[in-house]
Amino acid sequence: MNKSFIKKCSEILSQYLNTRVVFVLDILLSVLASLLMLLAISGTNNGAGVTPFIIVQWCVATAVLFGVASVITRSYRVIIRHSTMRDMAKLVSVVCLSEVMLGAIVFIVEDITLTDILWLMLLDSIFTFLMLVVVRLFMIVGYDLFKSKMRERLNRTRILVYGTHEKSIAVITRLLDSSHYDIIGFISSSPSEKRLRISNFKVYQAKNEEELTELATDLGLNGILFTTEQDAQSEQDNLIQMATTLNIKILVVPSINEVEGNNLLHYRVREIKIEDLLGRSEIEISIDKIKENFAGKTILVTGAAGSIGSELCRQLSKMGVSKLVLFDNAETPMHNIRLELEDTCPDLNFTPIIGDVRSLDRLDYVFREHHPAVVFHAAAYKHVPLMEENPCEAVHVNVIGSKNVADKCLEYGISMMVMVSTDKAVNPTNIMGCTKRLAEIYVQSLGLAVATGKVKGNTKFVTTRFGNVLGSNGSVIPRFRKQIECGGPVTVTDPEINRFFMTIPEACRLVMEAATISTGNQIVVFDMGTPVKIVDLARRMIELAGLVPEKDIQIVFTGLRPGEKLYEEVLSTTENTDPTSHDRIRVARVREYDYAEIRIIFERLEKLAVDVYIPDMVMLMKETVPEFKSKNSRFEIYDKE
Repeated sequence: MNKSFIKKCSEILSQYLNTRVVFVLDILLSVLASLLMLLAISGTNNGAGVTPFIIVQWCVATAVLFGVASVITRSYRVIIRHSTMRDMAKLVSVVCLSEVMLGAIVFIVEDITLTDILWLMLLDSIFTFLMLVVVRLFMIVGYDLFKSKMRERLNRTRILVYGTHEKSIAVITRLLDSSHYDIIGFISSSPSEKRLRISNFKVYQAKNEEELTELATDLGLNGILFTTEQDAQSEQDNLIQMATTLNIKILVVPSINEVEGNNLLHYRVREIKIEDLLGRSEIEISIDKIKENFAGKTILVTGAAGSIGSELCRQLSKMGVSKLVLFDNAETPMHNIRLELEDTCPDLNFTPIIGDVRSLDRLDYVFREHHPAVVFHAAAYKHVPLMEENPCEAVHVNVIGSKNVADKCLEYGISMMVMVSTDKAVNPTNIMGCTKRLAEIYVQSLGLAVATGKVKGNTKFVTTRFGNVLGSNGSVIPRFRKQIECGGPVTVTDPEINRFFMTIPEACRLVMEAATISTGNQIVVFDMGTPVKIVDLARRMIELAGLVPEKDIQIVFTGLRPGEKLYEEVLSTTENTDPTSHDRIRVARVREYDYAEIRIIFERLEKLAVDVYIPDMVMLMKETVPEFKSKNSRFEIYDKE
């Protein structure tokens, strides 16, 4: 029984017995009541005179006269499921009226005493009234029960389970009695499994969108359930893409640690996250090696309250570190991560410190007081349009702040500094990207100076470079979700704009992996797979919300923002990178700078930023980073031809 049939039945029942049907039904019930009454009397001594002929006459007369009485009293013009006491009063009226007419006719036609006629009328009226009331009560109760069952069936999501492996079969067993999901079979991509039946469920296939459309129509299909994240990833470009186009929900069974109360019989099913549909599998890393590298050490994280910094803290808290030092100038986010760590890691030795990487004195206190062995530098300004409007602050935080942290690492003999950079540092087109490239240059040149003996020290400097992270503050995913919730429109800057994406936990694991495998003085690049068109991401999110792009939710193109470019680069090709021990992590080949020259340039940049001499500062940035070419920006006038 598919959902379309259930809906049809529900529509019929909503109209529930029109007046003509009620009219005929009432007549039949009155005749049946009269027949039962006469048969009951005929079986007694008092009913010896009740002949079959009289019974036939009485029933015919009852049918005709009850019909006439119904028309007069209009008792049949009622919606039975909404019957009230007033409708019961109409039943009394129609029964009394029909009995009076019937009694009068029988008295005139038949040779029956008045006492017998009155006796027959009383019994017939009781039988008839009870018959009408009882049948109506059964109909009301039956209707409510049927509607309740139909409502339950309609509210259940009719799903096909992907795959025919053991977990798929186990999930079907557990969901058979689910009040939320109606299992209708399996769906498989394997041609050999077509026409199979497993656990009395048929295995279906859909090679293309037309076949899936036909399947959805025939079965009343609402969703496809994946039992593993790996299965979902393998079908993201095929079955999942077709399903989202047809507004078929994509669901995934949670992992074992997500099962409520550790009870395997209570699976919760969730809609698949948009992160699962970004076109690549998650990058695997060696957690054991990372733990070995950081266990027993004091770790400092700058920008610890930000998206990347806070996740680094979460993961480092599970690495057996001796102490975790959190450093950030954002009070409320710092308070939040502190409360989180207190709740999730009650035994963790950690210290939250409010401070600014622009303040050498504050940094000096942190290094002097806590003596970290490793520093993760994640503090930065990151929003392109804002930094385009406030270039001096971008330089002061991203450039000078990074220089301050690197200098303190060298001064206090920190074994390693890991700087978090961005793909926007590659051929930058905006102030933010250029400041991150300048930070890379300083850290790299300082590391090379140490390695070659030009500067005394033992610190290894590593820079990690990756693209956009999903779910970070101000990223497109939360913004699109909010716009969809508000009914649209969803705003995209340009139809051709694309970006590399990575989840925050994945990015942080790779940062720690890079710190573990790097030999130092390197810019490490992550292989982030294929870039995703932002407009495609917007369409998928609208479809996953059960809506139709351009119909339910409009997509509006607003134009590129100041400094924004269509395509990001990460230099992850084999032509311009060198391999590492991890196949998804490579080392970028970039221009080397002389530390002594860079230090002089940075002193000039700092003074220009503090004094807010924007034109001179921007021109110096472009001289230092020749590949910095402004796009859609007021600073294009400073680009050399």
